[in-house]
Amino acid sequence: AALLLVLQVRLVMKGHSFIRENVPRVLSSVKDKSGTVHIPKISQYLYFLFAPTLIYRDNYPRNPTIRWGYVATKFAQVLGSLFYAYYIFVRLCIPQFRNSSQETFNLRGLVLCIFNSILPGVLILFLVFFAFLHCWLNAFAEMLRFADRMFYK
Repeated sequence: AALLLVLQVRLVMKGHSFIRENVPRVLSSVKDKSGTVHIPKISQYLYFLFAPTLIYRDNYPRNPTIRWGYVATKFAQVLGSLFYAYYIFVRLCIPQFRNSSQETFNLRGLVLCIFNSILPGVLILFLVFFAFLHCWLNAFAEMLRFADRMFYK
């Protein structure tokens, strides 16, 4: 459910960007009563949907070739990050809460469980950040030959 929500938010943001960039162009050509109205092609819109950017442009800087070894390395890093996050979760987070359902509730036990899970939780957060925002987006940028790799700005 969370993944579906994230994808829907991404599509809404991309749709907003597409409309924001193209509606003023169409309105200005109608206002000037010029015969040509520049409407983006479907291929430009589809490229924008898969490109790792939220700002619509008709053309993006493109690399001349795709480095498939780089793509494979990035996908391997995504898999490695996910396996490592799973390992941290199973070995460090789950044992903290396993016996808490069988014991009576006490505030001290809950606070200790939470504090013992903070460091593994932060590690998992960094791994997910690295896996998606660095590896996944770079792999798709390389496959689409997208040259503007300023994901962190």
